[in-house]
Amino acid sequence: MRGDVEWGSIPELVRRSAERYADTEAVVEGRTRISYAELGARIERSTAACVAAGVRPGDRVALWAPNTLDWIVAALGAVSAGAVLVPVNTRFKGTEAADVLRRSGAKLLFVTGTFLGTSYVASLRRAMAAGPGLPALRDVVVLADDAPEDFRTWKDFLAAGEGLTVEPLDLPPHSPSDIVYTSGTTGRPKGVLITHAQTLRAYEIWSDLAGLRRGDRYLIVNPFFHTFGYKAGVIACLMRGATMIPQPVFNVDTALANLAAESITVLPGPPTLLQSILDHPSRRAFDLSSLRLVVTGAAVVPLRLVERLRTELGVETVLTAYGLSEASGIVTMCRRGDDPSVIASTSGRAIPGTEIRVEAPPGTPGEVLVRGFNVMRGYYEDDRATAEALTPDGWLRTGDVGVLDDAGNLRVTDRVKDMYIVGGFNAYPAEIENLLTLHPDVAEAAVIGVPDARLGEVGKAYVVRRPGAVLTADDLMAWSRREMANYKVPRSVEFVTELPRNASGKVLKGELRGTGA
Repeated sequence: MRGDVEWGSIPELVRRSAERYADTEAVVEGRTRISYAELGARIERSTAACVAAGVRPGDRVALWAPNTLDWIVAALGAVSAGAVLVPVNTRFKGTEAADVLRRSGAKLLFVTGTFLGTSYVASLRRAMAAGPGLPALRDVVVLADDAPEDFRTWKDFLAAGEGLTVEPLDLPPHSPSDIVYTSGTTGRPKGVLITHAQTLRAYEIWSDLAGLRRGDRYLIVNPFFHTFGYKAGVIACLMRGATMIPQPVFNVDTALANLAAESITVLPGPPTLLQSILDHPSRRAFDLSSLRLVVTGAAVVPLRLVERLRTELGVETVLTAYGLSEASGIVTMCRRGDDPSVIASTSGRAIPGTEIRVEAPPGTPGEVLVRGFNVMRGYYEDDRATAEALTPDGWLRTGDVGVLDDAGNLRVTDRVKDMYIVGGFNAYPAEIENLLTLHPDVAEAAVIGVPDARLGEVGKAYVVRRPGAVLTADDLMAWSRREMANYKVPRSVEFVTELPRNASGKVLKGELRGTGA
């Protein structure tokens, strides 16, 4: 594959893209418009600053910030210095972010200043003061004009690398490129280790199947901290010379304005994003005729959504796909030319170089297993979790339930565990339950996903109070909003005297759902 041979590593991709697409517009952010040559120069400066800060090949560098040009420059500068990138979820609170920093052993952190009304710097400092410490973290760079005395501003960080000549690294293709932390059903964050070769090969394939091309204008709403936002977004654009228009927060009005003003041609995103655009009362006031490619994915993509994108917006190509961080973010994908019913009812077929199987008789649901070049090298410093996820012969247990049709198309129907999806974010009940039991008045908690008209699913918590406690639902939800990412916060709380359990003590969540199973 070209991903292994032509590009070699992500730093090589950055250098080649700056040369090959030099005059092509690379990133648009407000009034800032830079070419690929200019982007390459900014990344070189960021690389020099990382080296000046003591970053060496193999060091972990974390990035806790929304989709911006600075994110791209900081991330690719660190990776070009040989670092292993650790993106941190912007929905995390300080304690959650500090846990990822501690587990990864991050040496350097880039952090946004204020985002969505929250000071990430203040949140981080509180977590550092209250927790067990971050012994590996030596440097914190604030992507803003101001920073506390013991941190550095982005401007000062870059200035420290001025005049330093850094020779391009010849990184082995199979060396680690990033560690993406994804909370498992055990509630313990796990770091998915992916290599340069896996990333490049996977998103060369994604770009081929999607039909991404030079000159495309790509609105990146999917968060950069997520595998898909970073790799199907930034990496794919670098490969093809497409223009990136990062959007830090999904806001339908902003998205519509960007789509029209920037003549956007490519818009990947979850069905909820696309539905909100179609249903916006002022949508017809915007010229969306440039949009030609939409890629989406979920357990269910309504056929009506696919039809409306094609008929009402005139989108030439609508594709669905399925992936998970443990498989480099991509496992299956529909092909251009597939029937709309296939696109709406399945996530397509296995991508080249991979195979999938379902642990069940043909046509019946079972756990989806994946094997191929895209499967992670393992969970970072977690041999036990790795052994549970990977079989001895290389199959990845996805934890998802699906059905394969005769043509090899996969339909994801459910989850082996109890994960549910809140507005595009995976929410893991065990993790949320663990957090809820940190409240001094909570003895036990069980969380399930329940339908929600706006977000698809939201959490409902069943809680057993400690003896004598007078905790209210409002109190617990307010506490949760302070202690965990918003998508994890239960939207309703029901107090019970005990949780239903089987003979072995396992909570019977089927009874909580009313399914009896």
